[in-house]
Amino acid sequence: GAVGIGIPAFRIAGGLLLFLTAVEMLFEKRQPRREKTMHEAEALPDPTVFPLATPLIAGPGALATMILLVGQHPGDLGGQATVYLTMVAVLAICWLFFRLGGTIERLLGPTGINVVTRLLGMLLAALAVQFVLQGLRDFGFGG
Repeated sequence: GAVGIGIPAFRIAGGLLLFLTAVEMLFEKRQPRREKTMHEAEALPDPTVFPLATPLIAGPGALATMILLVGQHPGDLGGQATVYLTMVAVLAICWLFFRLGGTIERLLGPTGINVVTRLLGMLLAALAVQFVLQGLRDFGFGG
């Protein structure tokens, strides 16, 4: 890497960050933190300057994931274009979910939201473990 950080290190670090997020999703630790963040935002004079969603959309986990996925296609413009187009599609889906958030919340209800959160948390945990294992393999551990 440009600053002496290789892709394997990003795989491990990104995997660990994603795994921490997954654990929070699986064990409902995000909700109290999110509520605290919202209360802090309400205390600010102008709440428009406090980005509530940005840490999840473009936070360390998302950035590490993009670096890892682009790094899997060095010199392959088609592969990198696929990653970037997927990123744009994910942003469009996020925008859609933000627009329809209230409706989705009413349709799913608290139980449905908990089930979906846990299912996505499990999927994220598996992806995170895969990143860490690949990073360890790249460093020569585990064959």
